[in-house]
Amino acid sequence: MTAISLSPSPARRDRLTRRIRLLVAATIVYNVIEAVVAITAGTLASSTALVGFGLDSVIEVSSATAVAWQFSAGDPAVREAREERALRIIAVSFLALAVYVTVDAVRALTGTGEADHSIPGIVLAVVSLAIMPFLSAAQRRAGRELGSASAVADSQQTLLCTYLSAVLLLGLLANLLLGWSWADPVAALVIAAIAVKEGRDAWRGKGCCAPTPHVPAASTATVCGCAKGCDCC
Repeated sequence: MTAISLSPSPARRDRLTRRIRLLVAATIVYNVIEAVVAITAGTLASSTALVGFGLDSVIEVSSATAVAWQFSAGDPAVREAREERALRIIAVSFLALAVYVTVDAVRALTGTGEADHSIPGIVLAVVSLAIMPFLSAAQRRAGRELGSASAVADSQQTLLCTYLSAVLLLGLLANLLLGWSWADPVAALVIAAIAVKEGRDAWRGKGCCAPTPHVPAASTATVCGCAKGCDCC
């Protein structure tokens, strides 16, 4: 059986590393803007979902910063050594978001306040739905090829923003068009549930396993890590 190499060449690894750095930088810049707009609009409208969305943007910044720190090392061995710590930062960030949003959503559902309408929040959700999938997909592809679980986990964080944007948009529109003020905290609870799942997966290191060179073609399932719970196949 013919053996194949799944490991990228040194030159290709350097290109992928630079690409991830650029994508992470773009993610940080966008999410800083997103966080300011969402938290401000959410506070003005007393919207738990919108404030939770803004806090997720803050967590995305911390997640992307952890990956930027990891990939700031020029030595591949140092980057690999920083991988687990970066994953832990991402996981804890997800879980912290889930706790905060859940507490706030339960308070809203038990009658401590109703959310007002928020047109800026609706616009923000639509813009995020248009931008986030492309950033996530590009970083995920580069992270998988490079074999970086932290880069893939961070791309999942960005993809989560897409899901949250859709949930947020539905909640805000239901409140605006149908007067369902309860839709806002319910949307926030969905956001929290997704964050718990992603935090758990990041803590376990799910996402992608490093490619191993010179393996039989018949063994690709084991190499990409599917047998260990990774989803890079």
